[in-house]
Amino acid sequence: MALNWPNKDPDETLDYTVDWSRFLRPGTTISQVLWFVNDLTTGVKTAFNVGATVSGLSTTAQTISTDGTKATIFLAAGTNGRRYQLFCNMTDNRAVSAERRITIGIRNQ
Repeated sequence: MALNWPNKDPDETLDYTVDWSRFLRPGTTISQVLWFVNDLTTGVKTAFNVGATVSGLSTTAQTISTDGTKATIFLAAGTNGRRYQLFCNMTDNRAVSAERRITIGIRNQ
């Protein structure tokens, strides 16, 4: 499943969330989240850890909600006019994993 997030201004630092609650079985929670970013210009998929910058896009924080059903990433900067694909890879407490692809564009607002 591919998701689209609204465009982000390069001067903003904003949080973006993937809600896994409809995917998770009752009583299960997220145990681990890994984020990746794919610069659509270069096509390279790279692990996106806190404090990392890939092709001008940075992540300042990453969280799992207190109820264990949502993964959030805080994004800063980005190159104006560029589009990025982010991948949210989740593993639940039953060792079941899934990944969602999200596209975000960077535009001066």
